Amino acid sequence: MNKTTLLYRQIHPSWLQGQRVTSQAFKPTPKDKKKLSLYDGDMVSAEESWKHFTIEQGLSSIGCLAVSVEECSNQDLNIESDPLTFPAHVLVDFEKHSGNQIEKKAKKLRHSALERGWQFYV
Repeated sequence: MNKTTLLYRQIHPSWLQGQRVTSQAFKPTPKDKKKLSLYDGDMVSAEESWKHFTIEQGLSSIGCLAVSVEECSNQDLNIESDPLTFPAHVLVDFEKHSGNQIEKKAKKLRHSALERGWQFYV
C-alpha cells in the first residue's frame, strides 16, 4: 500500500437514509474493537471486494465507497494489514481516539469517500 491506495468499504443497506450514506458507514462499533474493516485496493478491485463480501461471506452490501491511505493518515488513523482474516483485508484503527473524535473522523472519511463517489454500486 502507498498513500494513494484506495481502501474499499462495503456499505450496508441500513447505512443509507434516502440517498444519503450515514457516517456509521465509516465508524467502527465496540464489537469491532474500534477497528474498521476494509479491502486493500492494491489487491482487489471494488467489484471483487463486493463479490467477496456478499457472495463468499454472505453479507449485505449495496456497493462500496473508498478512502485513501493518505486520507486515513491525515486523520491520525493507522492502517493494519490483516491477511489472516483474508488476504486483502485491512483494518483502520480508531483505538486511541475518544468517542467524539471517532464520530468526527468517521464523518470526514465519509465526506472524502462521497466526494470520490461510488466505486461499485449494485
